[in-house]
Amino acid sequence: MKKIGLIGGMSWESSLEYYKIINETIKLKLGGLHSAECLMYSVDFQEIESLQHQNKWEELTNIMVDTAQKLKNAGADFIIICTNTMHKMASDIESRVGIKVLHIAEVTGEKIVQKGIKKVGLLGTKFTMEGDFYKKILKEKFNIDIIIPDEDHRDMVHEVIYEELCKGIISEVSKEKYKKVIESLALKGAEGIVLGCTEIPLLIKQEDVDIPIFDTTTIHAISAVEFALNR
Repeated sequence: MKKIGLIGGMSWESSLEYYKIINETIKLKLGGLHSAECLMYSVDFQEIESLQHQNKWEELTNIMVDTAQKLKNAGADFIIICTNTMHKMASDIESRVGIKVLHIAEVTGEKIVQKGIKKVGLLGTKFTMEGDFYKKILKEKFNIDIIIPDEDHRDMVHEVIYEELCKGIISEVSKEKYKKVIESLALKGAEGIVLGCTEIPLLIKQEDVDIPIFDTTTIHAISAVEFALNR
């Protein structure tokens, strides 16, 4: 079993889900009392959030690189970043640390292709929805077209993530707002919805909507186990 290095704490609410899903999957695959060999470095999200909203991505990249280096030094064989947004610097981590980063958009793209879906709606932070680092992988590697919500909806989705979900607040009012955004994306041609923020699956489940959803937290965590066990 390869040792999984997790960069967590962004937020710890979703990092908790990663740890749970990874170990449940190991138990399912190996049985007995097996659990995952993993190392987690959990950052202070207050600092990360502040730098994100100040657009200080170079400073953030240095923090992620330093964290990944610590995990590598501690024995991690590969890295998973327990958040979608910070995959913005995944390639910098790989090149500067010399360690594999299992990219959340790549493993999600594989699942979308398996479903035969060609066009998806993308929900996430504004950094993920409006940036190209995520959409580029889905388009160039998997030929998947991406639709994002209109500006007002993007603002709302972003605000709920930072002001509610990252603080462990699950609101039925916000769930209904998200469902309306998903409906609007479906009307624009989305055949599925990527929950491109690791906190969104805390709010939106498959049973809440008619359109297929791609829970990036679960997809990424299970893929980490499969990669760890693939000798």
